[in-house]
Amino acid sequence: MNGQITPQFVQAILEWPWTWPIARLALVVYYLVSGLSKIANFRGAVAEMAQADMPAPAAMALLTIFVELAGSALVLIGRWVWLGAGTLGVFTAIGADTAHAFWKVSGPARVQAITVFLMHIGLIAAFVLCALIAERKGRAAQAAASSATPRLQVQIVGE
Repeated sequence: MNGQITPQFVQAILEWPWTWPIARLALVVYYLVSGLSKIANFRGAVAEMAQADMPAPAAMALLTIFVELAGSALVLIGRWVWLGAGTLGVFTAIGADTAHAFWKVSGPARVQAITVFLMHIGLIAAFVLCALIAERKGRAAQAAASSATPRLQVQIVGE
């Protein structure tokens, strides 16, 4: 690797059983709150979609709620993390392109749009990393389970 040794306290944090679930929660908490607030104020969610010139604003609001809550749930429960993280990553990319298109604005609004756009790129990378970590953890668990399972070996003795 790079020859650097991870400090013991960092290693302890990384190996703590709750680090992975807390990190996944931190990654999706915004989407959970956003989806729940859209349910609580559905008219506002529809108005937001209409203001963004989305076709069929009510349908788009429902789709957004579904993506935000279902994607977050998959990441949180640790099942099909690739699907939940991928869905939220694509959703975030679409949002970055449509709502924070810095190339369409100028002046101070452009600086703000660039900042939010780049934060969205970082979130997309975090979703990719989340999916990679989940995949590697799954493979490691499968390898550990298969090596711990006793295998039946049959030996045929010839005459």
